[in-house]
Amino acid sequence: MADVDSPYGLSGDGLPVAPSLEPTLKNARIPPVLAVMDGRVAFIGLLATALGVVAGYLAEVLIRLIGLVTNLAYYHRWSTGFASPAGHHLGWPVIFIPAAGGILVGLMARYGSQAIRGHGIPEAMEQVLLNESRIPARLTLLKPISAAIAIGTGGPFGAEGPIIATGGALGSLLGQVLSTTALERKTLLAAGAAAGMAATFGSPVSAVLLAVELLLFELRPRSIIPVALASVAATGVRFSIVGIKPVFPMPLLSTPNGLSLALYIAIGALVGVASVYVTRAVYWIEDAFEHLPIHWMWWPALGGLAVGGIGYFVPRTMGVGYDNIQAILSANLLGTGLLVLCLAKFLSWSIALGSGTSGGTLAPLFTIGGALGALVGGLLTLALPKVGVDPRICALVGMAAIFAGASRAMLASAVFAFEITLQPLGLLPLLGGCSAAYLISALLMKHSIMTEKLARRGVRVPEEYSADFLDQILVKEAASKQVVTLGAGQSLGEARTWIEAGADGATHHGFPVVDEKGLVIGVLTRRDLLEAPHAPESALRDLIHRDLAVVFEGNSLREAANHMVREGVGRLPVLGEDSSLVGILTRSDLLEAHATRLKSSEVAQRTFQTP
Repeated sequence: MADVDSPYGLSGDGLPVAPSLEPTLKNARIPPVLAVMDGRVAFIGLLATALGVVAGYLAEVLIRLIGLVTNLAYYHRWSTGFASPAGHHLGWPVIFIPAAGGILVGLMARYGSQAIRGHGIPEAMEQVLLNESRIPARLTLLKPISAAIAIGTGGPFGAEGPIIATGGALGSLLGQVLSTTALERKTLLAAGAAAGMAATFGSPVSAVLLAVELLLFELRPRSIIPVALASVAATGVRFSIVGIKPVFPMPLLSTPNGLSLALYIAIGALVGVASVYVTRAVYWIEDAFEHLPIHWMWWPALGGLAVGGIGYFVPRTMGVGYDNIQAILSANLLGTGLLVLCLAKFLSWSIALGSGTSGGTLAPLFTIGGALGALVGGLLTLALPKVGVDPRICALVGMAAIFAGASRAMLASAVFAFEITLQPLGLLPLLGGCSAAYLISALLMKHSIMTEKLARRGVRVPEEYSADFLDQILVKEAASKQVVTLGAGQSLGEARTWIEAGADGATHHGFPVVDEKGLVIGVLTRRDLLEAPHAPESALRDLIHRDLAVVFEGNSLREAANHMVREGVGRLPVLGEDSSLVGILTRSDLLEAHATRLKSSEVAQRTFQTP
């Protein structure tokens, strides 16, 4: 879309045309001038805001649906209020309740959609990368219902993963129903997913960061603004329903000093190592299920048996477990009980997730990481009582660091832990711990828990978002200044003789054709000149068979490259402000610009690797 405030007008085909062009060049095709912000962004932002409101209420519906299933399965009562399976009095039959839920999820996956399996974010990433952000409409209904069944019957998952997946599916559906581009659908998908997370935890900023790090794969105002509006709207809905208090309130934390801060960072590094093995364990278990001699539809039932068996001995491992996170962060769960919960939750969750049932990763990882951080913090407090280590900060750092290491969403993890506790004294330890966890995880593990499955399917997931190198270089800095031109009145025979004689410049693959005023009117290639069916006395202007495509010296190389692709050409005449021909830009010039960047990067890498 052209920028309405730009100095360019629009030609008949909708492409911008510079008003300073000479009449001879009035039909020349030039790169479109795209606006950073326009009315279309406002429209998508309005849709995203409405999507955030809907996602906010959907989150409440799903949480109540989970409560209903839990109450029916474990307490035989009709209620949508939150209830933990840990308080049941069913005895050993509790082992079979998660298995029953697994059977229902397996049936829904086989006869409804396989996409309900898993925690939802990798599946959403796959649709963004491979399917232009098109998620089947039925997932908007099947994912929350399957998740409510899996979690409500005791599955060791949080509600946030399915809500994120449902919000993303709703955003994708909205983009498919309306006339939107693939990029706009991606924005709506990310907006719905972020709204789901914000509605669950009241964490709008970290929801936006999570969308950037795991779904958008870019950092542009056109996409961030709608996602932010959706997150704010969803959080507003949550506040109107449950109030503005933090999800996990904590007692006032102690102020970190230099030594304690170093220990918090070390805890983040330790938890980063744990995140690597947690991720590997999940996929090892998933691979083990792949070798079972039964249909995958029955795997969630087997996983449910394991969940029920572990839950029989350690009831706190069942269900969403938000009460466990609260107990860990408040230092109300210590010692052996903390260790048992950490190990049992990890075992139950990894088996359930590996079996392919429907559930999330955030809450289980927070429980495991928080418990691990609290355990290490307790040991440090005993060993170094004068250092000033706060076990509650250790738990907070462990909770965020394990997600940062497992998912590689570093900023989202650190900010999320702050938003759900509203403890500003934890921000510095969180940033240090999450950074250390990310570093260790990236060094020890090629892919994250979110991308390993995609990598196995041959999908390449972007991991670094940097400014476009070509967008930083102007055409005038890369274009060839020495241009070999042909006259419009020159005959075809003369041009052929010149080429066959091998004169200077005759070996080029393309030649701008200029008129008597020196203005370019077209481009002819060697093939045009040597294979044209015209008579030798024909003027070269008669051989021009397509509209002239040009670029200005003030355009960026990215705009020029896009224009080459759009026009299907390998070279563009470069015009100055007065429409005069000042150079020519070829594909080789674009590659040479990249070569300069690669050389500087490779020199830096060799310098680092030199002993």
